[in-house]
Amino acid sequence: MGWIGQILGMEDQIDPVAIEKEIEQMLGEGETVRTAFRLIRDLMIFTDRRLMLVDKQGITGRRREVTSIPYRSITHFQMTTTGHFDLDAEIMLYVLGIPEPIKREFQNDQSIFAVQKALANFLGR
Repeated sequence: MGWIGQILGMEDQIDPVAIEKEIEQMLGEGETVRTAFRLIRDLMIFTDRRLMLVDKQGITGRRREVTSIPYRSITHFQMTTTGHFDLDAEIMLYVLGIPEPIKREFQNDQSIFAVQKALANFLGR
């Protein structure tokens, strides 16, 4: 991602070590961050135990809503890539006990393919 994307807060894969320091108070004993993605302001964090969806709220983003999903609870996922006129990509996670999928939007296919690959790797365990 270029400097314009960084200013606008576009999505990109981020350093797991840096994000682990940012969220260390939310991690369990011995839990480690494997990979993480920034989605505009929000975060999608893959640890060795679960998927964490961090929704930053408010003007400053100081308030956060964290959804923790054990990998075993994700039954499947669906991905929609960008098109000529539809510039947003989308991933939908289907979780046991939740009737509607959890949706996250992306600005480009590169990021959604990286997230799809991470989901395939972690759900296959």
